[in-house]
Amino acid sequence: MVSVHELGLLTSVVEKIAEVCPGRTVTKVSMRVGDRSGVVYDSLIAAWPVASAATQCEGAELDAELIVSTVYCPTCEAEHEIDEFYALTCPVCGTPTADLRHGREFEISSIEVNAEGES
Repeated sequence: MVSVHELGLLTSVVEKIAEVCPGRTVTKVSMRVGDRSGVVYDSLIAAWPVASAATQCEGAELDAELIVSTVYCPTCEAEHEIDEFYALTCPVCGTPTADLRHGREFEISSIEVNAEGES
């Protein structure tokens, strides 16, 4: 089943690609998706064939890199991965921190297209 939320997000991605690569056949789209971005990763992958159908992205590979959340701890003076969704505390020393460094990403990192004239 395709999620309407992820389908809508990918429709926007396909529209943005049409703006920056008009008329080009896309072969691969690489994205960075944070685990706290509000996007369900598996639903995003499942929605890609539907969102890209009948567009210049149809048949293109979607390479979505899942970015793990990290926080900066002022006590440790270091960045640490966190795995508990609601815990914004340092996993090493327990200091509360709201300095989320990674995990909210939802961005296109690269687009690969066929050379001019290829289909």
